[in-house]
Amino acid sequence: MIPASELPVNSDGSVFHLHLRPEQLADRIILVGDQDRVTTVAKFFDTKEAEVQSREFHTITGTYKGKRVSVMASGMGQPAIGIYSYELFAFYDVKNIIRIGSCGSIDPELHVRDIIIAQGACTNGNYAAQYNLPGTFCPIASYELLEKAVAATRAAGVKFKVGNIF
Repeated sequence: MIPASELPVNSDGSVFHLHLRPEQLADRIILVGDQDRVTTVAKFFDTKEAEVQSREFHTITGTYKGKRVSVMASGMGQPAIGIYSYELFAFYDVKNIIRIGSCGSIDPELHVRDIIIAQGACTNGNYAAQYNLPGTFCPIASYELLEKAVAATRAAGVKFKVGNIF
């Protein structure tokens, strides 16, 4: 994390694009694309302590089963999630980001509303090229987090598939 004295701070004390003060954000983040999903996810929170809306950036922080968590909308596309994830890890003390959302499939065994737990996310976009990352860089999930997601989904008796996404 960048020292507080070096953060790009807005006039209201919030940090750069996200317009959040560090105390308004948990170290566990659920990231959704569509800002309308923020309130849908936050309905499961036990408590709600902060809500910030700035352009398409909508954030709600609260608790779920005693754990402090934030749900945020990142918008769509690689540039948006690139800004979000960079600022979350660099300017805030974020430990985990879990991305949830929808996707399509070419697998004939998968159907609408099936659960996919992504190990990695490939792309044919050019976003990573600006960082001199050749080829198709595939970010992968933390194994510990992936394992917990699989265990929780299995315990809930929900059909799911684990694999890479594109």
